[in-house]
Amino acid sequence: MRLRSRWDREIARLAVPAFGALIAEPVYVLTDTAIIGHLGTPQLAGLAVAAAILVTGYSIFIFLAYGTTAAVARLIGAGDERAATAQAVQGVWLALAVSLPVTVAGAVLAGPLVRWFGATGAAAGYGQTYLRISALGVPAMLMTYAAVGWLRGRQDTRTPLLVAVVSAGVNLVLELVLILGLGYGVGASAASTVLVQWGALAVYLLGMGRQARSLRVPLRPVGRSVGRLARVGLDLLVRTIALRLALTAATVVAARLGTAQVAAHQIAFELWNALALALDAIAIAAQALVGRLLGAGDVAAARAATRRMIELGLGFGLLVGLVLLALRGTLPHVFTDDPEVLRLASFVLLFAAVLQPVNAVVFVLDGVLMGAGDMRFLAVSTVAAAALFLAAATVLLATGAGLGWLWTALGGLMLARLALLATRIRTDAWLVAGAVR
Repeated sequence: MRLRSRWDREIARLAVPAFGALIAEPVYVLTDTAIIGHLGTPQLAGLAVAAAILVTGYSIFIFLAYGTTAAVARLIGAGDERAATAQAVQGVWLALAVSLPVTVAGAVLAGPLVRWFGATGAAAGYGQTYLRISALGVPAMLMTYAAVGWLRGRQDTRTPLLVAVVSAGVNLVLELVLILGLGYGVGASAASTVLVQWGALAVYLLGMGRQARSLRVPLRPVGRSVGRLARVGLDLLVRTIALRLALTAATVVAARLGTAQVAAHQIAFELWNALALALDAIAIAAQALVGRLLGAGDVAAARAATRRMIELGLGFGLLVGLVLLALRGTLPHVFTDDPEVLRLASFVLLFAAVLQPVNAVVFVLDGVLMGAGDMRFLAVSTVAAAALFLAAATVLLATGAGLGWLWTALGGLMLARLALLATRIRTDAWLVAGAVR
């Protein structure tokens, strides 16, 4: 692997701020967890369930950011700033249209949802309160996804970082005042986060509105444009749901193995998700950079930048894997003192460490194909890989095979995705130049 490349500075300019912004949402949750934990165990348990529901829901709709990034980046590359801004405006309208039924469903079904996720007694009541109030922030969050996609497409990942840092700070101050200072409860925590989400959206919309006015871009929804974005988003939605189903099935299999097994699996899986944030930053850089280069018609540069991002992803994945391998006996102690869970978690983290280089390259290739607008292939390939894993999970459930076999199957899922994505990248089918794919 080359130590330096002409692409490194541009990749770092996009990826480093993107990483900072990616950790903002976990910071919101950690803030709530730390403060609500002082109110009592039922409150904390209710928050945990509600937060799990919200994180799952938000992850499904991340396509609003990815789809907008790819479309805007192409238009920026083609030199059509006006069309790029118009695309972003329609992306916000799509996000609003999607968010309204989700908001209503979240508010109306808050009780059944928290119980279905396992909350009981007082914890269920607190979880219902938190989720019902948090549902009011769903439109802001989903429209923010589209606005952030607009900025990423314009090769600006610094503004989302600044907004994320300020938002996290304001949220912390509000919660300290409302809960620890004035004695309000779980509802105040949710309300604080909702207020901050709407405040962040206002900042983004002001910037987008200013840009739209300067370029004379209409702010009204255009059915044809919203529909086109929805079709692109549908492919990404299918991809995301297929992946979530596979990962949820893994937790179901672990739960059937026993309490210690599912606890160990969850520890490894949480660390897996945390490391994914860093890898996602390179994927975001890939979306923005590849989209712009293809929009400019520079196919050779798009392939060269892709090659470099694969190298960087692989190198970073190897580094992270080695660190995780070295710390696999220490990290589980942060989560538990149970000897059996510690033993199993250390064992499972061996698999997680070995898979980090694979994960890194998969994430980069995902980002490259998103930036290229190759959404249909991403949907089909992810469904195929997830179907293979679900078949393996069914066998594991029937045979009662242990955690080692479960994580071997997870490795198979990632290797299947790698094989399919790498095969696609080796062709020219994804290298479609121009302002629109």
